[in-house]
Amino acid sequence: MKRNLFLIGTSIILLSGCSFFGTGEKEATIPVAAPEALQAEAKMTNTEGNEVGVVKFTEGDEGVLVSLNLTNVPDGKHGLHIHTVGKCEQPTFESAGAHFNPANKKHGIENPEGPHAGDLPNVNAENGQVVTEFVAKGITLEQGMANSIFDEDGSAIVLHENVDDYKTDPTGNSGARIACGVITPIE
Repeated sequence: MKRNLFLIGTSIILLSGCSFFGTGEKEATIPVAAPEALQAEAKMTNTEGNEVGVVKFTEGDEGVLVSLNLTNVPDGKHGLHIHTVGKCEQPTFESAGAHFNPANKKHGIENPEGPHAGDLPNVNAENGQVVTEFVAKGITLEQGMANSIFDEDGSAIVLHENVDDYKTDPTGNSGARIACGVITPIE
C-alpha cells in the first residue's frame, strides 16, 4: 500500500510540473486526455453522383461544430440545411425529406417563429470551393435526445442552389438541392 501511495504522490508532483528530483528543472507534464467528442461526417455528392467533398460534425459545449471542405461548387452563396431523412437519391435529393425540425418551428433565423433546428448559415463558394466552419446550436449528435440528428431514419445535409433568405417558410427560397450527404457517426 505504501508503494501505491508513493506512485500516486509522484504522479501528482509530475503532473503539477514541480521538480521531484531537486534539480530545479521542471519535469515534463503528462497531458490528461479528455473524453472523445462525438463525431460524424457526410460525404457530399452532386446531382450527377460525383463526390464534391466532406462535411464533418463534432459535438462541443456550445453545439455541434460543422466543418465543410467542398469542391466543384458553383460560385456564390448557397443555403445549407440538415434534412430529416438520411437518404440522398439523385438527381433531386428529395429523398432527404424536409428540413430537420423536431420543435415544429417556422423556417429561418430571422423568422420570429423560427428557426428549424436544421437551419444553418449560408456558405460561400469561391473558385468552386467552400471551406468554412461554424457552430450549429440547434442539433446534437447524442442519440436519444429530442434534437439528435441520429433518429430512426437518420439525417442528411443538403447544399442548395441559391442563398437562403433566412425567413421564408419552409425553405428560405434557397432553390434546388445541388449536393447531399448522409450524416453517419464516426466510431
